[in-house]
Amino acid sequence: MDLATHILIVDDDAGIRTLISSFLEKHGYRTDTAADPIEMRDRLAAGRYDLIVLDVMMPREDGLSALRGLQREADAPPVIILSAVGTDIDRIVGLEMGAEDYLAKPCNPRELLARIRTVLRRRETRAEPAEPQAPREGVARFAGWAIDLIGRTLTNRAGAIVQLSDAEFRLMKAFVEHPRRVLSRDQLLDYSAGQETEIYDRAIDVQVSRLRRRLAGHDGGGALIRTVRNEGYMFVPTVLRG
Repeated sequence: MDLATHILIVDDDAGIRTLISSFLEKHGYRTDTAADPIEMRDRLAAGRYDLIVLDVMMPREDGLSALRGLQREADAPPVIILSAVGTDIDRIVGLEMGAEDYLAKPCNPRELLARIRTVLRRRETRAEPAEPQAPREGVARFAGWAIDLIGRTLTNRAGAIVQLSDAEFRLMKAFVEHPRRVLSRDQLLDYSAGQETEIYDRAIDVQVSRLRRRLAGHDGGGALIRTVRNEGYMFVPTVLRG
């Protein structure tokens, strides 16, 4: 994400507004704050926001009432609810009313950051037209290697099978299906997502490092994955099907 991503924080607690705003700005987001839903609506009338972090318990108007009003707007930004009331019933009510996520107070700012990234990534995926992609079945070959996308095996130049974990295989599959393109960590999370995928995007760095070690143990294959500074990773070789 970059400074084009604009987040509005709505909370009657000035300390929480400052804490969340400062933390998100350190991670590359633009932020504005509002002390209640009335000020929130003034902010929304004056500018565009990509996401709202909305407190529930506020004195003049509660967050659920504000959320209900937002859902009547066709171009309303996604909402993550923060609430000191963290029961399952309250969470379900918030989600059924249209919130994208619900986080109980007090929350770890890093968890909120991860939830924000997930919501924004999900919205971007919905908004983007589907890209034409190479067929997802069969065998893909690159630099003398071969990966069987059905049999879930990776074979090196010598014909030996390289053992990969499920997470490593999914990441390898993501690379061969999107070769010679710079892929951000967020994109790699989406392409290689599994049920146990960690929510933090830095988990991709760990997975890439492990995959490089697997490949580097066979014919210097670790050089097949290039780091593109401040952007992500690129799978370097040409990939052929069949």
